[in-house]
Amino acid sequence: MRILGIESSCDDTAAAVLADGRHLLSSVISSQDQIHSRFGGVVPELASRNHLENIHPIVCEALDRAQLTLQDIDLIATTQGPGLIGSLLVGFSYAKSLSYQTGIPYVGVDHMAGHLLAVFLEEDVEFPYVALIASGGTSSIFHVKSHTQFLHLGRTRDDAAGEAFDKVAKLLGLPYPGGPHVSKSAAQGDPKAISFPRAWLEEESLDFSFSGVKTAVLNHCNQQKQKGIPLNLENICASFQEAVVEVLVEKTIRAAKGSGVSTVVLGGGVSANPRLRSAFQQRCAEEGFRFHVPRPVFCTDNGAMIALAGYYKFRKVGAMTTNEDVYSRSALG
Repeated sequence: MRILGIESSCDDTAAAVLADGRHLLSSVISSQDQIHSRFGGVVPELASRNHLENIHPIVCEALDRAQLTLQDIDLIATTQGPGLIGSLLVGFSYAKSLSYQTGIPYVGVDHMAGHLLAVFLEEDVEFPYVALIASGGTSSIFHVKSHTQFLHLGRTRDDAAGEAFDKVAKLLGLPYPGGPHVSKSAAQGDPKAISFPRAWLEEESLDFSFSGVKTAVLNHCNQQKQKGIPLNLENICASFQEAVVEVLVEKTIRAAKGSGVSTVVLGGGVSANPRLRSAFQQRCAEEGFRFHVPRPVFCTDNGAMIALAGYYKFRKVGAMTTNEDVYSRSALG
């Protein structure tokens, strides 16, 4: 089975072709970073307009790189949600139109399921496992029981980790997207220089909250400016990053212990952060957990993970009807 995967949940237009849920034949991603950078964040209307311009050429390029035509495709998988409604509608409507025109069955995929399964694009992982998905839109922990069974254990209550990185970067005058720039500056700083708060919430809670640490960075900067003290950008970034990473890692380890699994998986755009990856590797080794994380190209939004998740959803429930619609909140919980 050859699956065409289409992703347009936010500001990346992506398409990929996957064979039998295992063999990646092509993957194409068109980033809109340059468009949104001057605004310091994604502008939904601009994102959807650029998806309209890019979706057909990106799909055609994915097919060309795979040396296939649309007639060779057996299934179309497309992101149905969560995400920006305008952006989602572009990819989802395009996929439905292709399905209607060609008779190729299609399935709508939950974006979170794609991130939860992205690790299978590179290696086999034994079920069950606990996975942390950290991105600009969410920070969530799942107990993954199979390719189609996901139990939501914890979620963000306010700012997601990636959102906090971007907002702190904007506060510090760093370019958008902020995460990589914060990480780069943090590599030169002392993570213990500033004691930013860790929001552990209620006892045993696996939820996240990063609005407090973001506010703490703002207060620190204001206090330093009032005292006439120059900001140490590297130390601020390193201390902020460490506060976020520590909470993400420790709550995921706690979830893995409570779920009785032996494997921890990391996914989502923030999982490309080198400090987060190394901290997970260290803590999993200390606790005796196997740790898996995809390469950064499969951590950020991509069509390959959508094709993969769509393959297993189709095997379980079959094709979708054309009266389906997109959704802004994840159906996984």
